[in-house]
Amino acid sequence: MWPGVLLAALGAIAFSGKAIIVKLAYRHDVDAVTLIMYRMLFALPLFLFLAWWAGRGKPALTARDWRIVVFLGITGYYLASFLDFAGLAYITASFERLILYLNPTIVLALGVVLFKKKVNRKQLVSLAISYAGVLLVFGHEITTLGADAALGALLVFLSAVSYALYLAYSGEEVRRLGALRLAGLATTVACVLCLVQFVVLRPMSAAIVAPEVIWLSVVNATVCTFAPVLMVMMAIERIGAGAAAQIGMIGPLSTILMGIVILGEPFTGWVAAGTVLVMGGIWMLTRARVG
Repeated sequence: MWPGVLLAALGAIAFSGKAIIVKLAYRHDVDAVTLIMYRMLFALPLFLFLAWWAGRGKPALTARDWRIVVFLGITGYYLASFLDFAGLAYITASFERLILYLNPTIVLALGVVLFKKKVNRKQLVSLAISYAGVLLVFGHEITTLGADAALGALLVFLSAVSYALYLAYSGEEVRRLGALRLAGLATTVACVLCLVQFVVLRPMSAAIVAPEVIWLSVVNATVCTFAPVLMVMMAIERIGAGAAAQIGMIGPLSTILMGIVILGEPFTGWVAAGTVLVMGGIWMLTRARVG
């Protein structure tokens, strides 16, 4: 049990470090298209290896499998990552993590819209509490960062919606291909799309960036992208998805702490209250779904 708990905690902290790395890189005059290109460039060999390793001895993918993998790569990793990187240019890392933490509520809403699932009263209350916390922090961000905070919040929320689509449609394919093989293949698709996006939208001279951006991208690709994917998957195998999700609640707290210590972001009563509401609402939602 304890190795699974440790893996889930380390995975959540590593994932949450991504926002810190992105905010640090933005200090060196780089845009979202170039920054995500470097992240995916360094992550591509790792996920290619993961897809090969997890697929050893398994049946080849059918044309249907490839269509689903491409769709999941676009929604779960390409769009979700790019929109998140773009939004971080306008809002704090702490606020970004709180918005992304709404993901279970978006999955629930998609279940109602796409699959006609029922929602009970406890789930509705948990939704209201979570979004009240986000609105509380959003009001604070607007007063300190200006109107651009609205654009940043919208981009990050759309990122969460894109990833929720991935979660909503990946269940059957996970059972068919396995979680690690699917993650490797879908992320490989996203890496290629990010590289193509850079070639189409930017001149090659845009690839000349500060050395700090290169090293931060290496850390982002390895420590904050590839490693946590493996750690969370290994944690789920040991303690189950429900327990791993509960431990994952450490993610927003670690982002806030790193934002204060590393980025010098302010920690106010508004942020504290919003964080408590969001995490409390998600905890209630998880308990309601388990029940």
